[in-house]
Amino acid sequence: MARSSWAEIGSIRPAGGRLLVATPLLSDPSFARTVVYLLEHDGGGTVGVVVNRPSHTPVGQVLPDWHHVVTDPAVVFGGGPVQPDGALCLGQLASEGPGVKPVVGRVGTVDLDADVPVVTALTSRLRIFAGHSGWAPGQLDDEIEAGGWWVVAGSADDLFSSSPRTLWRTVLRRQRPPLNLLSTYPADPLLN
Repeated sequence: MARSSWAEIGSIRPAGGRLLVATPLLSDPSFARTVVYLLEHDGGGTVGVVVNRPSHTPVGQVLPDWHHVVTDPAVVFGGGPVQPDGALCLGQLASEGPGVKPVVGRVGTVDLDADVPVVTALTSRLRIFAGHSGWAPGQLDDEIEAGGWWVVAGSADDLFSSSPRTLWRTVLRRQRPPLNLLSTYPADPLLN
């Protein structure tokens, strides 16, 4: 394939609301085949959450009051290796108010100590993550340069996908060639 086609892929820079898609070269088990929704990327570093790793732990098992208000699947998602024992709730905001704080676009953080009915009146979708993903200043840029990540446009629909386990392929499939061709890349190329 022409190098210019691949060079165009690298022209999108990280920013809040964009997605990081792990390339097949990224073998770190924390991030292999992940899709990360970026919440922040600035001089202080980068923060995001892995959106395609639902756990088998129902939200009700750890946060009973929130179980019936989260978006399906109603499980805790593995948001990343940073603070894996901490809970982070993200919501698609219908309006601003107590218990919610806008982060990027209409996506914001939700205070899990807030009154559930108040928060649900201000949000249309909610998802709870155990941990998050974080990079020191310059670290993510180095990983992108080394071929570990592709940066693509993202949306709240990715963050709250009802089919999170297939999101890696889904996100790649909707990209322009040649990136969309990699949506069929086998998890283990030796078994191909």
